[in-house]
Amino acid sequence: MKKSMLIAVIALFSIAASAAETNPTPAQTEAKYTAAIEGRTADILKSLALADADQTAKVHAAIIAQYRALKAWHDENDAPLKAAAKDTNAVAQIRASLKTIHDAFITRLSESLTPAQVEQVKDKLTYGKVQFTFAGYMTAYPNLADEHKQKIMELLKLAREEAMDGGSAEEKTAVFQKCKGKINNYLSKQGIHPEKKNKLPPPEAGTPAK
Repeated sequence: MKKSMLIAVIALFSIAASAAETNPTPAQTEAKYTAAIEGRTADILKSLALADADQTAKVHAAIIAQYRALKAWHDENDAPLKAAAKDTNAVAQIRASLKTIHDAFITRLSESLTPAQVEQVKDKLTYGKVQFTFAGYMTAYPNLADEHKQKIMELLKLAREEAMDGGSAEEKTAVFQKCKGKINNYLSKQGIHPEKKNKLPPPEAGTPAK
């Protein structure tokens, strides 16, 4: 009898735990999100290896604030963006406020970091996809002229600016995939084609597992 009661109690606890995971409270959701962005920010700060505590605190605050600002923006605007997908003007109007958030973040970072360090932050926020994708093109097109290399890097860095504001890893990956299409079109118009034995990496490569 006691064993049966113990099994029943354990089952109830399991059901309660499962329900909590399926339907978390706002406080639980917030705690999980806070832990996630703190972890990502700590990883960025580790790569920067800043020696000054005040500088570190300012950069930490800037990155955390950016994560929260982007989350709030996407929560409010993702649905309207999807609804207006075929209306170029409407999409541009909606995304204008996102550019404001982006520019303010870069300005804030630049107050505490060198241009090279700002580049580091941008790369960390986009999983190093600029370097990863560029290396893939250098493998697939080993004899590119400098002007073509520069154009590829230019397009990838433009993609990085957009991807930085993405609301998910999938969205950031999609930006770089679109960029790869632009690069491929550019190279094709230059009469440049990849060596058959070499292939570009898949678009999801370089994206961390969830």
